[in-house]
Amino acid sequence: MIDLRSDTVTRPTEAMRRAMVSAPVGDDVYREDPTMRRLEERAAEITGKQAALFVPSGTMSNQIALLCHTQRGDEVVIGEGAHCAFYESGAGAAWSGVQFQVAGQGGLFTAEELEAAIKPPAYYMPRTRLVALENTHNRAGGTVFPEQHVLQIAAVARKHGLALHLDGARLWNAAVATGHTVAALAAPFDTVSVCFSKGLGAPVGSALCGSAEQIAAALRFRKMLGGGMRQAGVLAAAALHALEHHRVRLVEDHHAAERIASALREVPGASIPVPETNIVMVDTPGVPAARFVEAAEERGVLVSAFGPHRVRLCTHLDLATEDVPRATDALVQALRIAMQKANA
Repeated sequence: MIDLRSDTVTRPTEAMRRAMVSAPVGDDVYREDPTMRRLEERAAEITGKQAALFVPSGTMSNQIALLCHTQRGDEVVIGEGAHCAFYESGAGAAWSGVQFQVAGQGGLFTAEELEAAIKPPAYYMPRTRLVALENTHNRAGGTVFPEQHVLQIAAVARKHGLALHLDGARLWNAAVATGHTVAALAAPFDTVSVCFSKGLGAPVGSALCGSAEQIAAALRFRKMLGGGMRQAGVLAAAALHALEHHRVRLVEDHHAAERIASALREVPGASIPVPETNIVMVDTPGVPAARFVEAAEERGVLVSAFGPHRVRLCTHLDLATEDVPRATDALVQALRIAMQKANA
């Protein structure tokens, strides 16, 4: 079975497992784990920030950022379908007590749309405090937030005294797609969350990167949320290996996504946007997404329904080069059958 439901389904490589087994460890709650220190220093270096903090998940990383930047009752401006509002179980309301204001469409928004979303300083309105972007954007199909938009949004945020957070779970993919460094893409933001367990293929973990002061505050919030771990160097070793060995190869995932999307685009009735990174969205107007999902599974490929008439598939480290043609053929057959049933 070829699993394209997500880029989180990858399993540690043999080299990664060896790194985990041999990692020097200590008690990370005492901040004595040398492998964890190396990972956090490397994450800070790559993102161009002063410091970084390892956390078990991207959800925790985003939630700690909200706690660092806001007070209860504040408002956070986000793009449509943002992970922090869509996939984090209402944690922003539960832990930070914030509400979200959506700007723009399709996960992207402009400086003008941000300006319109910012509340005036009236005591009877929520205080707009934080702007949170997602790059690449999952629900929008792995799209890259245009650099010029980011810079213009940052200028508006600074003018109004707002903090900026980047959910960069797939920022590695954005860097490969644009040719920019991760640090350049992260530069406009006060805090940046990056994930090790998606495209990079580590089993666990994300990092929150920012100023030394912000990460000191984040350390306390991590403990508060139950994220402090002891001999966590075994996890840090996997993330370090992924950082050093798996970033460059992300371009292979992008090429595989392009190949699959191009073939699926030949199926009449379906709509497949050109993928910008490793995520392919398949729109099946008038056809239940479940029909395509089931037909694909019958042919040995797992994909995810992403709405009543939308299916997502992700290319990743565990999709072998020789499996791309097989997956492509199976998906084309499945999509043809799904669309033909609708027209029968």
